[in-house]
This record gives sequence, C-alpha cells and structure tokens, in this order.
Amino acid sequence: MKTALLTGANKGIGFETARQLLQHGYYVYLGSRDRQRGQQAADQLRAEGYPHVEPVQLDVTDSASIAAAREAVGRQTTVLDVLVNNAGISGGYPQPALATPLSTFRNVFATNVFGAIEVTQVFSDLLWQSPAPRIVNVSSGLGSLTLQNDPCWRFYTVKGAVYPPSKTALNAYTVALAYELRDTPFKVNLVCPGYVDTDFTDHLGDSSVAEGAARVTKAVLLGPDGPTGQFFGQEAGSDLNPW
Repeated sequence: MKTALLTGANKGIGFETARQLLQHGYYVYLGSRDRQRGQQAADQLRAEGYPHVEPVQLDVTDSASIAAAREAVGRQTTVLDVLVNNAGISGGYPQPALATPLSTFRNVFATNVFGAIEVTQVFSDLLWQSPAPRIVNVSSGLGSLTLQNDPCWRFYTVKGAVYPPSKTALNAYTVALAYELRDTPFKVNLVCPGYVDTDFTDHLGDSSVAEGAARVTKAVLLGPDGPTGQFFGQEAGSDLNPW
C-alpha cells in the first residue's frame, strides 16, 4: 500500500485531498498542527469507512515538531511515496507593501515557505525509498508574477505584499528542487487548487473543496511519463488539462 503525508490536513483542501487519496488506496498520514483536531479529522475519515489513516501532530513552523513527526511516521513505515505540502496561512488582508509589519512577513514565510522546505528535507530520506516518489506543493495563482502583471487576469487587483510573494518563493524553490531531482523517479510539482470555497477564502470561492482537492490529487497520481517542475491549476489557465 502506498503511503502519503499531508500537512495542514485536518480541514479544507488538505482534508479532502486526504479523503481522495484514501479512496485511491493510499495509507494517509494526516498532518495537523493541533493534535486534537487532527485526531478528530482522522476519526471522521475512519467513520466514513477509511481505516488507513493516522493523525500526526505536525507544526511546520516548529523544527522539533517536524522531527517528532518524522520519528512517528518512521516507526510505522520505511517508505513514503507522497508528500503534499498543503499547510499555509494568508497573514490577513490588506497587506500594503509599505505598512505591513515585518512580523507578518516572517510568520507567513515561516509556514508557507520555510515550513514546506524543512518538511521536504526532513522526510526526504523516506521519499527516496519509494520507487515513484511524488512531492506536491500547494501554491496559488497569486504567486505567479506573470498573472500578477496581467491586467486581463480576473484577480489582477488582488494584490498583497506578503501572501503572494510567499507563494512566489515556494514556486521558485519547487522549480529548483525539481531540477535537482530531474534524473530520478521523483515528480515535483506545484498546484493551485483554484479559488476554493473554504475558511481560507471566507467561503467566497467558486470551486468546491472536492474540485480543488482533485487538482492536488491528480498531481499525486502522476505516472512515470508525467511532468515535473511545473505549475498547474485553474488560475494558471491549465486546470491540469495537459496531464
């Protein structure tokens, strides 16, 4: 049975992606910063008939928590087939470039960038044991410099000095990681789930949680001929169609 670890998976897109991977036969390690909420999420999935899910306390901004999560997962498996770096925060809006406190930048980048990087590095040894490892970093169209500079894009006026640049940085890291792993079985990609109806968007999104999670799931399920180092998603205009 293939294994997958998802961060920020106790609700929203992460939770639904966990459900979809369980439906595809994966054993899912459900990462959650809050231990109790993670347990409740896992219990809900088990009640739905998915027994192969295990909650893992994982705060991506805490090195000790990441190390403890690695130890916990390592006690149960020597192989990790999938890592989905889903945990993310917006930092709150508005985010004026000249007035947003540096503390907001640090908090958002700690989760959206540094957290994803550290989790990837710490769990990389387990990923190397998989014959077909997949890393999916959940990004946003707001992190695309091309889209941000396109007056025809529907979110052109949605500007922020913190959250969008954090996703731009995550995009750049992912491209570098994919290039580094280009001659290996790894597939490393970015997915924008779209403008999804979740707490994160104050439930204003025009995509359902299931639709957003399906875009992430599709990247997880890539075959050996699938792309790597790419950015896909509804807001990028592809909605994963090339796959």
